Amino acid sequence: MRKGVFALVLVVSALAVAEEATGPVVVDFDKDTVGNAPEGFSFARTGQGPEGSWAIQAAEGAPSGANVLAQTSTDDTDRRFPIAVWAAGSWADVSVSVKFRPVTGEVDQAGGVVLRYADANNYYVARANAIEGNCRFYYVKDGERRELGTANVAIAAGQWHTLKLEAKGSRFTVWLEGKELFQLDDKTFGGAGQVGLWTKADSVTQFDDLTIEQVQ
Repeated sequence: MRKGVFALVLVVSALAVAEEATGPVVVDFDKDTVGNAPEGFSFARTGQGPEGSWAIQAAEGAPSGANVLAQTSTDDTDRRFPIAVWAAGSWADVSVSVKFRPVTGEVDQAGGVVLRYADANNYYVARANAIEGNCRFYYVKDGERRELGTANVAIAAGQWHTLKLEAKGSRFTVWLEGKELFQLDDKTFGGAGQVGLWTKADSVTQFDDLTIEQVQ
């Protein structure tokens, strides 16, 4: 593990996080009940259209070995961004990664990670889209998205991928499959916020091994 990131790793369900955990946390969903929403998460939606539908699924070949969290609503409202927010802490300088699998979607097949989340209308998000074949980084301020960085990458539907976003001060770095895609600076949101998961429009997307690491 690279310098600047705490070395202690806690592998837990969302409900079992220690209140004062100082090291990286991996939320693997394996202790959550299939068919229910995961413990320890709240849910929101940026933009228009109905809320997302988030539930635990049993998934053969899941990276963690058993369960995943899936957004299953197929409502195709274009400017609709369902979010699952992990409620156990907040960070300013943080690395957030997740394994995600685009399952279906006619408008979009997207999955993303959110950090410095204040509410459904104010946060940063890095997302990958299998239909568009790209990975992009945005801020959402007062409900409006602004693109800050992009890279064209091949993202296969039906396969697991690893997306990572790190924030340290005003510097942001985005990785896909362990490869750094780009860095940039932005000062829109500098304070601590929650982290979470993100989809768009009719994307049915599965998530596993949400990993949160405080960065020094």
